[in-house]
Amino acid sequence: MMFDEYKYRFMSEALKEAGKAFELDEVPIGAVVVFENKIIGRGFNQVEGLKDATAHAEMIAITAAENHIRDWRLSDCDIYVTVEPCVMCTGAILSSRIKRIYFGAFDNKFGACGSIYNLAEEGKLNHRTEVYSGILNQESSLLLQEFFRKKRGDGNKLK
Repeated sequence: MMFDEYKYRFMSEALKEAGKAFELDEVPIGAVVVFENKIIGRGFNQVEGLKDATAHAEMIAITAAENHIRDWRLSDCDIYVTVEPCVMCTGAILSSRIKRIYFGAFDNKFGACGSIYNLAEEGKLNHRTEVYSGILNQESSLLLQEFFRKKRGDGNKLK
Protein backbone atom coordinates (compact mmCIF):
# COMPACT_ATOMS: atom_id res chain seq x y z
CA MET A 1 0.00 0.00 0.00
CA MET A 2 1.28 3.46 -0.85
CA PHE A 3 0.94 6.26 1.66
CA ASP A 4 1.08 10.01 1.18
CA GLU A 5 4.15 12.08 2.05
CA TYR A 6 2.82 13.15 5.45
CA LYS A 7 2.39 9.59 6.63
CA TYR A 8 5.98 8.74 5.76
CA ARG A 9 7.14 11.90 7.52
CA PHE A 10 5.25 11.03 10.70
CA MET A 11 6.49 7.43 10.67
CA SER A 12 10.02 8.76 10.21
CA GLU A 13 9.49 10.77 13.38
CA ALA A 14 8.34 7.60 15.16
CA LEU A 15 11.52 5.90 13.93
CA LYS A 16 13.57 8.74 15.45
CA GLU A 17 11.84 8.02 18.76
CA ALA A 18 12.67 4.33 18.35
CA GLY A 19 16.29 5.33 17.81
CA LYS A 20 16.26 7.04 21.23
CA ALA A 21 15.10 3.78 22.79
CA PHE A 22 17.85 1.88 20.95
CA GLU A 23 20.50 4.25 22.30
CA LEU A 24 19.22 3.66 25.85
CA ASP A 25 19.27 -0.13 25.38
CA GLU A 26 15.46 -0.33 25.31
CA VAL A 27 13.49 -2.30 22.74
CA PRO A 28 13.49 0.21 19.86
CA ILE A 29 9.87 1.13 19.40
CA GLY A 30 8.73 4.69 18.86
CA ALA A 31 5.38 6.42 18.49
CA VAL A 32 3.92 9.80 17.65
CA VAL A 33 0.35 11.08 17.97
CA VAL A 34 -0.77 13.48 15.25
CA PHE A 35 -3.57 16.05 15.33
CA GLU A 36 -4.28 18.25 12.30
CA ASN A 37 -0.97 17.25 10.67
CA LYS A 38 1.01 18.26 13.77
CA ILE A 39 2.74 15.96 16.24
CA ILE A 40 1.27 16.53 19.70
CA GLY A 41 2.71 13.50 21.50
CA ARG A 42 5.94 11.53 21.26
CA GLY A 43 7.15 8.44 23.01
CA PHE A 44 9.68 5.65 22.96
CA ASN A 45 9.97 2.50 25.03
CA GLN A 46 11.24 3.22 28.53
CA VAL A 47 10.32 -0.01 30.30
CA GLU A 48 13.84 -0.76 31.56
CA GLY A 49 14.79 2.81 32.47
CA LEU A 50 11.58 3.53 34.36
CA LYS A 51 11.21 -0.05 35.67
CA ASP A 52 7.62 0.14 34.46
CA ALA A 53 5.99 -2.56 32.31
CA THR A 54 3.49 0.02 31.02
CA ALA A 55 6.13 2.46 29.73
CA HIS A 56 5.62 1.50 26.09
CA ALA A 57 6.11 4.07 23.34
CA GLU A 58 2.38 4.27 22.61
CA MET A 59 1.42 4.82 26.24
CA ILE A 60 3.91 7.65 26.63
CA ALA A 61 2.89 9.29 23.33
CA ILE A 62 -0.81 9.05 24.21
CA THR A 63 -0.27 10.60 27.63
CA ALA A 64 1.74 13.43 26.09
CA ALA A 65 -0.99 14.07 23.50
CA GLU A 66 -3.73 14.06 26.15
CA ASN A 67 -1.74 16.52 28.21
CA HIS A 68 -1.23 18.69 25.12
CA ILE A 69 -4.93 18.98 24.30
CA ARG A 70 -6.06 18.68 27.94
CA ASP A 71 -8.53 15.91 27.22
CA TRP A 72 -8.40 12.12 27.31
CA ARG A 73 -10.34 11.91 24.05
CA LEU A 74 -8.06 11.88 21.02
CA SER A 75 -10.86 11.20 18.54
CA ASP A 76 -9.40 13.42 15.82
CA CYS A 77 -5.88 12.01 16.19
CA ASP A 78 -3.84 9.31 14.52
CA ILE A 79 -0.97 7.33 16.03
CA TYR A 80 2.14 6.19 14.18
CA VAL A 81 4.05 3.31 15.75
CA THR A 82 7.12 1.53 14.42
CA VAL A 83 5.84 -1.88 15.58
CA GLU A 84 2.32 -3.27 15.82
CA PRO A 85 0.78 -2.33 19.18
CA CYS A 86 0.35 -4.98 21.87
CA VAL A 87 -2.92 -5.73 23.69
CA MET A 88 -2.24 -3.11 26.39
CA CYS A 89 -1.36 -0.37 23.93
CA THR A 90 -4.23 -1.23 21.60
CA GLY A 91 -6.55 -0.98 24.61
CA ALA A 92 -5.17 2.48 25.41
CA ILE A 93 -5.54 3.53 21.77
CA LEU A 94 -9.16 2.38 21.76
CA SER A 95 -9.88 3.94 25.16
CA SER A 96 -8.51 7.30 24.03
CA ARG A 97 -10.64 7.08 20.85
CA ILE A 98 -7.73 7.49 18.41
CA LYS A 99 -9.06 7.42 14.87
CA ARG A 100 -6.31 5.58 12.97
CA ILE A 101 -3.26 3.44 13.73
CA TYR A 102 -0.34 3.36 11.32
CA PHE A 103 2.42 0.90 12.08
CA GLY A 104 5.52 -0.48 10.43
CA ALA A 105 6.44 -4.03 11.43
CA PHE A 106 4.08 -6.77 12.52
CA ASP A 107 4.68 -8.34 15.94
CA ASN A 108 3.97 -12.07 15.72
CA LYS A 109 4.44 -12.55 19.47
CA PHE A 110 2.42 -9.70 21.01
CA GLY A 111 0.60 -7.92 18.17
CA ALA A 112 -3.03 -6.94 18.67
CA CYS A 113 -3.74 -5.16 15.38
CA GLY A 114 -3.66 -8.05 12.94
CA SER A 115 -0.94 -10.53 13.94
CA ILE A 116 -2.32 -12.47 16.90
CA TYR A 117 -5.45 -10.43 17.55
CA ASN A 118 -7.16 -7.56 15.82
CA LEU A 119 -8.73 -5.76 18.77
CA ALA A 120 -8.68 -2.44 16.94
CA GLU A 121 -11.06 -3.45 14.17
CA GLU A 122 -13.00 -6.47 15.40
CA GLY A 123 -16.00 -4.45 16.57
CA LYS A 124 -16.54 -6.12 19.95
CA LEU A 125 -15.65 -2.98 21.88
CA ASN A 126 -17.41 0.38 21.98
CA HIS A 127 -14.81 1.99 19.70
CA ARG A 128 -13.08 0.92 16.51
CA THR A 129 -10.03 2.38 14.91
CA GLU A 130 -8.74 1.95 11.39
CA VAL A 131 -5.45 0.08 11.05
CA TYR A 132 -2.83 0.56 8.34
CA SER A 133 0.29 -1.58 8.38
CA GLY A 134 3.58 -1.76 6.55
CA ILE A 135 4.60 1.90 6.49
CA LEU A 136 8.42 1.95 6.69
CA ASN A 137 8.22 -1.72 7.63
CA GLN A 138 11.76 -2.53 6.53
CA GLU A 139 13.32 0.30 8.55
CA SER A 140 11.35 -0.67 11.64
CA SER A 141 12.20 -4.36 11.27
CA LEU A 142 15.91 -3.72 10.70
CA LEU A 143 16.16 -1.60 13.84
CA LEU A 144 14.56 -4.38 15.90
CA GLN A 145 16.79 -7.03 14.33
CA GLU A 146 19.91 -5.02 15.06
CA PHE A 147 18.83 -4.48 18.66
CA PHE A 148 18.23 -8.18 19.31
CA ARG A 149 21.47 -9.19 17.57
CA LYS A 150 23.27 -6.77 19.86
CA LYS A 151 21.45 -8.22 22.92
CA ARG A 152 22.41 -11.76 21.92
CA GLY A 153 26.02 -10.66 21.54
CA ASP A 154 26.13 -11.38 17.81
CA GLY A 155 28.87 -9.13 16.45
CA ASN A 156 27.41 -9.15 12.94
CA LYS A 157 25.54 -5.87 12.75
CA LEU A 158 23.25 -5.04 9.87
CA LYS A 159 24.66 -2.75 7.25
